[in-house]
Amino acid sequence: MRARSLTTLLLVLGIALAGCASPSTPPTFPPSPTPSASVTSSAPAAVSSSGCGSTPPAPVGATTAGTITVDGQSRSYLLRLPGGYDATKPAPVILAFHGHGMSQSALENLGDLDGSGSLVAYPKAAGVSPKDGWQGAPYSSGADDVAFVSALIDTLSSRYCVDSNRVSAVGISNGGGFVALLSCALPHRIAAFAVVAGAVYPAYNPGCPTADPVPLLEFHGTADPITAFEGGDRNGTPLASVSTWLTREARRNGCVATPTRTELGTDVDRDTWTGCQGRGALIAYRINGGGHTWPGAVAPSGPGVTTQTISATSLVLSFFADHPLA
Repeated sequence: MRARSLTTLLLVLGIALAGCASPSTPPTFPPSPTPSASVTSSAPAAVSSSGCGSTPPAPVGATTAGTITVDGQSRSYLLRLPGGYDATKPAPVILAFHGHGMSQSALENLGDLDGSGSLVAYPKAAGVSPKDGWQGAPYSSGADDVAFVSALIDTLSSRYCVDSNRVSAVGISNGGGFVALLSCALPHRIAAFAVVAGAVYPAYNPGCPTADPVPLLEFHGTADPITAFEGGDRNGTPLASVSTWLTREARRNGCVATPTRTELGTDVDRDTWTGCQGRGALIAYRINGGGHTWPGAVAPSGPGVTTQTISATSLVLSFFADHPLA
């Protein structure tokens, strides 16, 4: 993992507390399309995007800034093109969403996803502080972030050689809550979803109980001082407890009601739901005494204790590899 500057650490530690806001209408999602054919293979072949064979517009092995226009608004992102990028071989894509008050660069440093061999995009939320969070929270900017993500996938697919079966999303804090929302909004474009210390506000992010099952991986500390494990009131709005929204996701995925718990160390338990339907999968890591942090980070990644028993990065990458879209 790269060395972090004092500025980066301060940005990471500054996963912000947002001001109170009045509730707005929660997002609605279109009905899921009916698949044209059933897929039985557990290891589908790569699906090449239109950008395969094109000269990449960004330097290989570097992180560069980009912008696209969505609904008349300029939206920005960072893109890390892996060192081994080959314009003739479809590569996975990881969309990584920062927390409220966190910079894209801070997430890039603490997450250490750049060595995955994937194209890693770090989108930026719109708006001006304190209303500069991702959709699905009381402090969101009001921008259509789902449309931004969909347009970003289109852009990356047209400019680079992307495996359309392996576009996945991970986020921390407000970014994690937005990933949960994306699992409802774009389940047929994004293959797998990972949430770290997610902030899920039911009034803005109500879930989608009748939507198709999706693979979901979750991490949360029981002593998280920002997005409390037991939920409660935050920013003048109810914040879902971890158990409440995991139960919601288990029902959506058609899994058994009670997970199987495995003790991985004195401070980490893994809950695995079985019997999930379709592509559905649900695994949660309970970090006992853990804070608002990225598990396995070697430098401070937020307030509270950071476990070294597991590496969220390694587990996320493995989960994404195991759950392609088809």
